[in-house]
Amino acid sequence: MRALVDPLVAAIDQGTSSTRFLVFNAKTAEVVSEHQVEITQFFPKEGWVEEDPKEIIQSVYECIERACEKLGQLDVDLSNIKAVGVTNQRETTLVWDKETGEPLYNALVWLDLRTQSTVESLINKSPGRNKNHLKHKTGLPISTYFSAVKLRWLLDNVEEVRRAVEEDRAMFGTVDSWIIWCLSGGKDGGVHCTDVSNASRTMLFNIHTMDWDPELCRYFDVPMDILPKVRSSSEIYGCMKSSSLSGVPISGCLGDQSAALVGQMCFKEGQAKNTYGTGCFLLRNTGSKPVMSEHGLLTTVAYKLGKEQPACYALEGSVAIAGAVVRWLKDNMGIVKSTSEIEKLAADVGTSYGCYFVPAFSGLYAPYWEPSARGIICGLTQFTNRNHLAFAALEAVCFQTREILDAMNQDSGIPLEQLWVDGGMTSNRLLMQLQADILCIPVVRPTMAETTALGAAMAAGAAEGIKVWDLTAGELPEVVSETFEPQINSDESEFRFSRWKKAVQKAMNWETTEPCCESNGFGKKKNGAPWGVLPSLSLAPVDP
Repeated sequence: MRALVDPLVAAIDQGTSSTRFLVFNAKTAEVVSEHQVEITQFFPKEGWVEEDPKEIIQSVYECIERACEKLGQLDVDLSNIKAVGVTNQRETTLVWDKETGEPLYNALVWLDLRTQSTVESLINKSPGRNKNHLKHKTGLPISTYFSAVKLRWLLDNVEEVRRAVEEDRAMFGTVDSWIIWCLSGGKDGGVHCTDVSNASRTMLFNIHTMDWDPELCRYFDVPMDILPKVRSSSEIYGCMKSSSLSGVPISGCLGDQSAALVGQMCFKEGQAKNTYGTGCFLLRNTGSKPVMSEHGLLTTVAYKLGKEQPACYALEGSVAIAGAVVRWLKDNMGIVKSTSEIEKLAADVGTSYGCYFVPAFSGLYAPYWEPSARGIICGLTQFTNRNHLAFAALEAVCFQTREILDAMNQDSGIPLEQLWVDGGMTSNRLLMQLQADILCIPVVRPTMAETTALGAAMAAGAAEGIKVWDLTAGELPEVVSETFEPQINSDESEFRFSRWKKAVQKAMNWETTEPCCESNGFGKKKNGAPWGVLPSLSLAPVDP
């Protein structure tokens, strides 16, 4: 088997709902070995979403060991693995003690809404109460989504975090920083770093100077000495210090959506990909200059593939709830028995019969950035059944993507001609056909679904000193794709989309941030937040 002699590159893919470790054949981009472990989400209060940092890193070690065992069963020498890349759920925020290596609180997941009052107080102190006050430096609106407000909440509400900062023991990072620090030695010399794609999601990073910004740090009142060093997305950060891969360089780091852009090989300006996971994330490559959106999109750093390489930017549209709506139908409502059942239910009727579903469980992200929105299902009649609801849920994912794509086309002035797609939901062929119909453009799905992990592996394998791939020379793995062409006329597509937008307006301004009781999670805590696991019926954001 070729994997016995070809160089291999591995990737840690730490997502919202699971951790995976994948080993790729560098010649063919085929997955030689992989292992996956699910991650537990905790919901201490309505709107709060947490994960245990120790469970996250333990899952990484477990995935590495199990995947390496499988390589051994295939008679593959582990010395063939030349590098390891890391890709991760973005914005999720951690603070840990650099002396003990212990987390000081659970990780606050990107979906978490507890910081709404923090966001409002920050907006209130900005000129004209403008949520885009920092956009010229960060490319981002002030929102619960990003790491700086989560870190601000931890500093305000968790005594252990505050004390560790005062005593110079605290380290802040997103999930990539925590993983790299632990794998490269932890409290015994671990490397505290992040890459530009993850740093650009914190609201503390200046996307023009490509470094932490003192003015932004003062705005959020965040001490700069707890921040990781910002590195490129493709360079050797350190080496694995334990596990079966001890000594292997860690040489690639990309936030998951940037990794998917690289894995889809969208290196040309104007190319775009959409990832369908817990949420939905559409990125369009805008080249070496940041494009500021006038239509509710984010400007983000896509990647920087080497110390001496220029940064590449992207416009991004973020949808909070995509695959998570299927999990909600299963776990909360019992409408489907498994996440795979939704395709059959929806296909059996082939229509929502006028039913529209707006899954604004965590407010609405792009292009609205409206945290007060809440989920609604409208257009119900006595004829509506669970099949129609299943169809409406899938359509909702497609409509949300259409809104983002329209905004991107307006910002760029050049309509997108086709959309590359990836992520867990893309195995649903009905969803892919619906997406092509609603966008009125072809949707292209690689037959190799692991594009996010492949992107991290490519960044690692292209690093100086590794050079399994030379991405700057166009040396790319070949990936076979399948195309879904639109099958309905544009008038029907426009009619359905206009009805969806009418439903969205009804979902707006539903929630207020003034708490009617202590349990809704939006009020400020008096004595710090408990670090515990409490049962809740809140949304469980897990990939299908």
